[in-house]
Amino acid sequence: MPDQTSRSPRPRKAAKKRIVSNAVRATAIAAAGVPGLFLDSTAIPPPATRPLKAYAFDPSLGHFIGNEMTIEVKYEKLLPGPVGRKVAVIDYDGANKCFYKPVDLDDPSLLIRGGLAPSESDPRFHQQMVYAVVSDTVQHFEAALGRRIRWRRGIDRLNLYPHAMISANAAYSPSAQGILFGYFRASDQDPGRNLPGQTVFTCLSHDIIVHETTHAVLDGIRTHFSERTNPDVPAFHEAFADLAALFRHFSHKTALLDTIAKTGGLLYRYHLQPESGVSSEDGVKIQAQLAQVNPLIGLAQQFGEARGTGKALRSALSEEPDPKKILDPKLEPHQRGAIMVSAVFDAYFTIYLRRTADLFRLYRANGAGTNTMEVSGSLANLLAEQASRTAEIFFQICVRAIDYCPPVDITFGDFLRAVITADRDLHPEDKDGIRDAFMQAFRLRGMLPADAEFFSEDALCWPRIQPKSLPAVDGLVFGDPNGLTREEKDINGPLLRAYAKKNAGRLGFWPDLPVEVPSFHPAFRISPDGRLRVDMVIEMVQQYDTPFDPNRPELGTFPMRAGCTVLVAKPSIVDDEYAGAEIRYLIQKKVDADYGGTREQTQRQYTLSQGLLEGNDPKRFSIDFNMLHGGI
Repeated sequence: MPDQTSRSPRPRKAAKKRIVSNAVRATAIAAAGVPGLFLDSTAIPPPATRPLKAYAFDPSLGHFIGNEMTIEVKYEKLLPGPVGRKVAVIDYDGANKCFYKPVDLDDPSLLIRGGLAPSESDPRFHQQMVYAVVSDTVQHFEAALGRRIRWRRGIDRLNLYPHAMISANAAYSPSAQGILFGYFRASDQDPGRNLPGQTVFTCLSHDIIVHETTHAVLDGIRTHFSERTNPDVPAFHEAFADLAALFRHFSHKTALLDTIAKTGGLLYRYHLQPESGVSSEDGVKIQAQLAQVNPLIGLAQQFGEARGTGKALRSALSEEPDPKKILDPKLEPHQRGAIMVSAVFDAYFTIYLRRTADLFRLYRANGAGTNTMEVSGSLANLLAEQASRTAEIFFQICVRAIDYCPPVDITFGDFLRAVITADRDLHPEDKDGIRDAFMQAFRLRGMLPADAEFFSEDALCWPRIQPKSLPAVDGLVFGDPNGLTREEKDINGPLLRAYAKKNAGRLGFWPDLPVEVPSFHPAFRISPDGRLRVDMVIEMVQQYDTPFDPNRPELGTFPMRAGCTVLVAKPSIVDDEYAGAEIRYLIQKKVDADYGGTREQTQRQYTLSQGLLEGNDPKRFSIDFNMLHGGI
């Protein structure tokens, strides 16, 4: 055995040199772009989301629990503005005729801290907040719809103007290709939680931003929903936008927990319990004895108070059930829309109470009184989870229902049928009775479909198309969740127009008039059994001009439209080939059996009552959101 002490060990210095040499060589290889065994450490993937600070409600709530929040929006490289792929903030002050310096959200000093802190006085924060809230709203609509949304034809990027005008107003404007936010002075006499005469910015109200964004989203999905054909059309636009804004409140967990603690879990209560617990017997003496308004069910609190009303602009439960009120022809669109909002939230709170009933029973079984407002921390968390989850379900149901509405002449009854059909189509079982809650809430307020034979779930659902009753749509390309490519659109467009022309009579159109196909888009959804459901949602529309007075043609005409929404299921593969795409639903607003039918008479009376006979501008038949939103 050799003498170990006689061996000459490698010098440590030489080993160290070899390690350094290998490291240098590896660095040189990486720099030269030579592929190796591992990922290039310099290729750091971009983040999935970008955190941005915003108000959960509006500045008037100050540091109220949860009012200053962080929104996680999908990450994208931004230009100063900010300007992204779908949204561009253009901060031009129309009154002062100047541009404010755009915020650069890709500045490292802002990236590292999640953007600017909330501030009423910094226009850069105003820019940040409208970008964040609009992007967040779009994300939630896309998740509910199961596809990417597109703005109205002709709008590639939605422009946001945070300081567009001096006005107690904010409005979506197709002609401006975006949203105009106003600012105004608060009331001198009764400004609420504002200083008398202070400047109030509508672009800092989370509710107003979501509301206006929803108008833009809905106009992109259903362009003809903005045509004034009956009193429900503008009211539906307002109600749907209010619903989107109010349901977002229930995702603000901190504020939700605080409200649960101050309402005993009964989230529909209008007032919160005072901080002192009880009011003074001989009158209120300190602010802790004041019962604050429930922030979850109020819409645009600062705006409403600044105008001297002493309350939020609108409320989720402002309308008591009264089936006769919907018949009042003097209701303006916001008042009429409030009836639908109260119906949806009636259904929401009903389901919330059903889902939490066992939690309350267990809690009270442990000694809590039936009238106590106190809830434990663990119970509050469970209630908050149910409230938030149920709100998200209701939001998704309402949004998905748009794909099951006829493309023209929308009514509240049509929307109820769409809600029932959309939910039943994806979730055949309804263990909590959500669909029945919708039906009863709408019934109590007189919002019933005009064409249903019975008031039952089966009768309210749009009927399924019997197999082979309509020809299959051969050659349709379904794309993927990112949408359709230009090439795929160029295939589907001519194919669908030819199909509509060939089958005009079956689809409910006049055979001798052209049929347009304003939109077609794939929708991807996961069914309860885990399967991927793919549908093509197609709008088909036909226009014909009708005289205001058949005996006086010199008075001119107004546009009448027939339309149908066609839902086509992606076909299965048979013998290694796709079968023809079968139509599952055909949701129609047919042409009248003859010129001068019921729909024509109804629309004529409405257009005349709105003064649309005067003038020659064809845009007068569409909703002017700026005029409609005078005072929001």
